[in-house]
Amino acid sequence: MSLARHSRIFSHSSSHTSPSRRTLLRGGLAFGVAATGTVLATGSALATGRGNGAPAVADVPGAEWIPANSANFTAADRPTEYPVEFVVIHVTQGSYAGTVQHFQNASAQVSAHYVVRSEDGHVAQMVHDKDVAWHAGNWDYNTRSIGIEHEGFIDDAAWFTDAMYRSSAAVTAAVCDAYGIPKNRERIIAHSEVPGADHTDPGPHWDWDRYIGLVNGG
Repeated sequence: MSLARHSRIFSHSSSHTSPSRRTLLRGGLAFGVAATGTVLATGSALATGRGNGAPAVADVPGAEWIPANSANFTAADRPTEYPVEFVVIHVTQGSYAGTVQHFQNASAQVSAHYVVRSEDGHVAQMVHDKDVAWHAGNWDYNTRSIGIEHEGFIDDAAWFTDAMYRSSAAVTAAVCDAYGIPKNRERIIAHSEVPGADHTDPGPHWDWDRYIGLVNGG
């Protein structure tokens, strides 16, 4: 299988309308957490799904398990097969629902581990942490990272709600605790910071100081 198949390619258009078929096929995506909007406890431990034959439940307590199509990620046994060393932050350039549907489309050839909804911080997990999601546009970073998508658009800060920041930070904190990842900007990175990336997400309106503070229990 070519490395291109493992790459996630986004089209960061500035339109705030429902994503077009072309945008979705190039990776304009979105995610979610429990419909109750419950914020995950920062620092909570990952639960299940790290080994082969993982059960159909989310790794992070409180997340909703919505599996991506198996054609859109690489089954693996992390961290035994590959170390987990980074968390990569994305913005979908589209809706939560559109992103979930796209990851379930066998022809999409793209996925991420988690999707966070703007309105209430609902988190959906679509690829188990043990498996390699195709999100970073760099195969080496795909194998060594967890990808988190955030519903919204990079040019509109209104999408980045308090609920979204808190739920996402709780997921990141849990992942960092589980795999011994330092909770800093060297290891929690933007999609735009992945070597070779030609994308700009999460963009200038993402509040990194606030986010890293929340990841660290602030």
